[in-house]
Amino acid sequence: MEFTDRVLKCVECGEEFVFSAGEQLFFREKGFNHQPRHCKKCKRKIIKKGGRVETRVSCSECGAPTTVPFLPHLGLPVLCRSCFQRLREPPPRISDQSQIS
Repeated sequence: MEFTDRVLKCVECGEEFVFSAGEQLFFREKGFNHQPRHCKKCKRKIIKKGGRVETRVSCSECGAPTTVPFLPHLGLPVLCRSCFQRLREPPPRISDQSQIS
C-alpha cells in the first residue's frame, strides 16, 4: 500500500496540518487504527499539561461556562461540576416506614 501526504484539521485549534506518508507508514507499523487529531503545536500543549486536555464549554443543564478535562464529542451533554454532583447524588431515602402517611 502506498501512502500519500494528507491534510487534516486539528480538533483543538482548527488549523490544518499534514499527515505525511512517512507518519502514515509509522502508524500502520505500530498498529494505530486512528489518524492523528491534533497538530504538533496542540499535541505539545497537551503533553506539557501532563496529557490532560481542557476545554471551555457551556453546561448543558444550567448554561454556566465551565472547563472540562476532555474533548466533548458525539453531541453528548456536558455538565458543570455542581450539576454533575447534583445528578450523581442518590435520591433521599425514607428510612422509617412510620414516616410514610
